[in-house]
Amino acid sequence: MENKRETCNRFLVEVFDEILRVEEDCLAPECGDLSLRELHLIDQVCRAVDEGRDNRATAIAAAQGVTAGTLTTALNQLEKKGYLERRRDESDRRAVRIFPTEKARLSTAAHARFHADMVDRALSQLSDEEAQTLVSALQGLTGFFRANYSKKETFS
Repeated sequence: MENKRETCNRFLVEVFDEILRVEEDCLAPECGDLSLRELHLIDQVCRAVDEGRDNRATAIAAAQGVTAGTLTTALNQLEKKGYLERRRDESDRRAVRIFPTEKARLSTAAHARFHADMVDRALSQLSDEEAQTLVSALQGLTGFFRANYSKKETFS
C-alpha cells in the first residue's frame, strides 16, 4: 500500500508542478505578460461569455473561488494590460459585466492549443486500452476531489 501512496503522491505533487512549469514556459512567447492565474481568469471570462453564462464580476469571483476584492485587483491589472474590460449592465446599472478583448481571445487560443497538444502527446504514449483506463481513473479522481475538497475548504 505504501508504494501506491508514494506513487500517487509523487504524481499529484511532481507531475502537476511539472505541468504548470511547462505551461508557463510554453506560453511565455505568446502570453509572457500573464501569470497562469491571470490566464485562467481570462479563460473563465471567455467561457462565461461564450456559453451565455453569468459574466458579472460577482459570478466570476465565485467561479474562481476568490473574493470580490481579489477579483477587482486582478481585473485592474488585466484591464491595464488590455485583456479584459468591465461594462455596466444595461438593464441593471448596479451590475458590472466582464468581457474579453481580442488580446484575451488570442491568449485563450494559445492556452487551448497548449492543452490540446499536451493531451495529444500524452495519449500518444498509451495504447487505446491504457488511454481508456487513464480516462476512467481521472474521472474517479475528479469526482473524489470535487466531493471532498471544495474551493472553500482548507487543509489542516
